[in-house]
Amino acid sequence: MKLQGGGVARRTPGCDIASVSDWNERNLFMKAAAINSFGGPEVVELLDVETPEAGPGQVRVRVKAAGIQPFDCAIRRGLTIPGQPTGFPRTIGNDFAGVVDQVGEGAVGIQIGSDVIGWALLASHAEYVVVPTDQLVTKPASMPWEVAGAFSASAQTAHTAIEQLKVGAGDTLLVHAAAGGVGTVAVQVAKSYGAMVIGTAAPRNHDYLRSIGALPVAYGEGLVERVRGIAPEGVTAALDGIGGAALDASIELVRDRQRIGTITDFDRSEELGILAISTQRSTTRLTALTSLYEQGRLHIEISRSIPLSRAAEAHREMEGGHVRGKIALVVD
Repeated sequence: MKLQGGGVARRTPGCDIASVSDWNERNLFMKAAAINSFGGPEVVELLDVETPEAGPGQVRVRVKAAGIQPFDCAIRRGLTIPGQPTGFPRTIGNDFAGVVDQVGEGAVGIQIGSDVIGWALLASHAEYVVVPTDQLVTKPASMPWEVAGAFSASAQTAHTAIEQLKVGAGDTLLVHAAAGGVGTVAVQVAKSYGAMVIGTAAPRNHDYLRSIGALPVAYGEGLVERVRGIAPEGVTAALDGIGGAALDASIELVRDRQRIGTITDFDRSEELGILAISTQRSTTRLTALTSLYEQGRLHIEISRSIPLSRAAEAHREMEGGHVRGKIALVVD
C-alpha cells in the first residue's frame, strides 16, 4: 500500500509490539497510527510505513509521546484539509514531543539528542516525524514526556484565543468546557494576565477547576443565571469550546460580540458576528507557554496515557466527551 504522499504502508502482523520492532527491516519502516477509510474509531490501524528522512532545513524526531485532539477525530471521520493529500492510507496527529535523531543539511540551532516539543500536521502519531526547525522548541527538563507530547496544539489554541479576545487585567472571562484540553490552558493563561475566570464543567470537575484558578459553574439549563450570580458586574469575554447552547448563553452574557470566540461552532460564527478562532502556531507562542509551565503557572493534567498501538482506544475515549485535561499517546 502507498502512504499519502507516496510512501509504502502495510498492516502490522498479528503479533506483539516487541516482535513488530524485530520485523521492521533495518529501521526502513516505522509504526504509525493511520486510516485506510473514514469511519469510527475502529478504522484506526497500526501500520508499518516508510521511516522519513530529514531533508534540507529539517530534523527528524524520534517521538516519545503525542497528543490527540477532537480535530484528529474529525479527520478520521472525513474532514479534509485544503492542500493535504486525499488518498489512503493517511496518518493522523498534530502535536508531539521526542528526541532529535537526524539533522538535515542547513538545519541550524538544534542538535542530535535534543529533547523537543513540536507540531506536524497529520504526521505526529508515529514513531518518527520530520519537521522544519521552526516547528520545534526545547522541552523543559521538568516537563514529563506525556505532558510534552500533548502540549502544543491545545496550548497554542488557548493562547491564540486569549490573545484574540484581548483578555487582560480587569476582565471577567467565561470559558465553556473549561476542564478540557483547550479550556484548561485558557483558564490559566487568562489568570496569568490578571483576569477573573468562570469555567463551565460537570460537577465532578469543579474541584479541578478551582485548583487551576477558575470559578466553576455547571453547564445546562439555568447557566446564564448561575453565571450572573457569580459575576453580578457582568462578563466581558467568552470562549466557547462546545457550540450550541454555550454560544447562546455567551450572547446573553457578553455585550461586545467581538469578545466572544468559538473554536468549534464555525458555522454560526458569521451569523452571530463572533470570532471564529483557529490556532496561530509559532515557536514564539510555544516558547511563551513552555516558560509559563517552567514558572509553575501552567498545569496540564493527563487523564490517560495510551500506547500508540491502541490509538483507536484513544479516539474512542476522546469522542466520549468527558476527558479532563489531555490524553497522551505514548510511543515505546
